[in-house]
Amino acid sequence: MIYNQPPPGDDISRLIKDNLYLVDILVGRMVTQVPSFMDKDDMKSAGMVGLLDASNKFDPTKNILFKTFAEYRIRGAILDEMRKLDWFSRSLRDKQNRIGKTLASLELKLGRDPDDAEVAAEMQISLDEYRTMLGQVSHLGCVSLNETLDHSSEGRSFLETLANQRADNIPGKRIEDLELTKRIGDILGQLSKKERLVISLYYYEELAQKEIAEILELSEGRVSQLHSQALIKLRTKMDSTLY
Repeated sequence: MIYNQPPPGDDISRLIKDNLYLVDILVGRMVTQVPSFMDKDDMKSAGMVGLLDASNKFDPTKNILFKTFAEYRIRGAILDEMRKLDWFSRSLRDKQNRIGKTLASLELKLGRDPDDAEVAAEMQISLDEYRTMLGQVSHLGCVSLNETLDHSSEGRSFLETLANQRADNIPGKRIEDLELTKRIGDILGQLSKKERLVISLYYYEELAQKEIAEILELSEGRVSQLHSQALIKLRTKMDSTLY
């Protein structure tokens, strides 16, 4: 169906009913990214808001599947709920910023991407302490990166920007969209091999953390650390190129 206006009420109801399963799937995948006091019911409620928003705003003339559009909106609504709960404490923000600044400083000093041991040494903490810290701030990754992107992409999320790297030759795509997508693509290329694999498997292949751990033959905790570190690097590098 092609709509030049928002879909009629009956069609909106059908879109919501036919795609309710997406909320459960995404909540299941994102549950490891949220704080312990944000339960699945909170996430499902936020996800339903995102699905309703997607149903009201969907425009098939944009050459995108409703499922794809709805997934972006559902994820975004869950992240917005995190912001509203203001769960990210000042101490966690400080830890995340400390890691980001250390990574950026070491990259300039070494002329390459530093490994975990080098970052820990620069921060004057043990490798175990550094990896524990990565786990503590893992929930901040997507939210912080989305906040950075908000300043340059009219609110488009990190997930939407990543997806655009697979959307070649879309009619009417703005030049600035292409530039932002290319910038993120360049930054992704600067990550370590394992970090790129985690990002690719998580966001492109949409695998669960447990599945990624099995593929890479790593613990789920290590996958979480790599994911967290990759997002911090992306956020830090985006900050440096946007301002």
